[in-house]
Amino acid sequence: MNIIWHGQTSFTISFQKGKETITVLFDPVSAETGLRPVKKEPDILISINGTEKIKSGFLIENPGEYEIKGITVDGFYSFNNGDVDDGNAIFLLGGEELKICHLGLLSQKELKKEQLDELGDVDILLLPVGGGKAMNAKEATKIMSQIEPKITIPMYYKIPKLKEKLDELESFLKILGLKSPETLNKFSLKKKDLLDQDPKVIILQP
Repeated sequence: MNIIWHGQTSFTISFQKGKETITVLFDPVSAETGLRPVKKEPDILISINGTEKIKSGFLIENPGEYEIKGITVDGFYSFNNGDVDDGNAIFLLGGEELKICHLGLLSQKELKKEQLDELGDVDILLLPVGGGKAMNAKEATKIMSQIEPKITIPMYYKIPKLKEKLDELESFLKILGLKSPETLNKFSLKKKDLLDQDPKVIILQP
């Protein structure tokens, strides 16, 4: 499995199924953000309340349970001030015996017990940390401690060329006491790599 970050909450996640590669694209960025859009069409596109279209792949615009080409996708709405937030969903992506949780623009201060039960054991957490429409760094660390993933990849924070004003990544790293986290252009992982793996934070370059 490979993960590439495009900025904001946008990721391409690729799974290997035999000789076939299945690609999943979360929340494609538009040129208006100041970032570079992804041109290659994925097998599965996940975008809540988006206006994206897809020609040959599968488009997921609402939470629910899906299975496409052997990849499982489970999504449910998060909450905002106690009410269901129909503008954001938490997604669980399963493939290659790995479970990835994408929190979207989560603004909850903490997750409810039923949400944590739904998530279960998470291998990789894609966590917004830059404030704005989502959690700030302090709130993000609390959510991370609730989920207890093996690997956390921060997203949705200030990066070069981004027009939206967000907090710096350093605020999140400072709370965790991390000075030199592992920084990669692409993160690759197999299930066996997680054996005896202590929890860690991986920084992806967009």
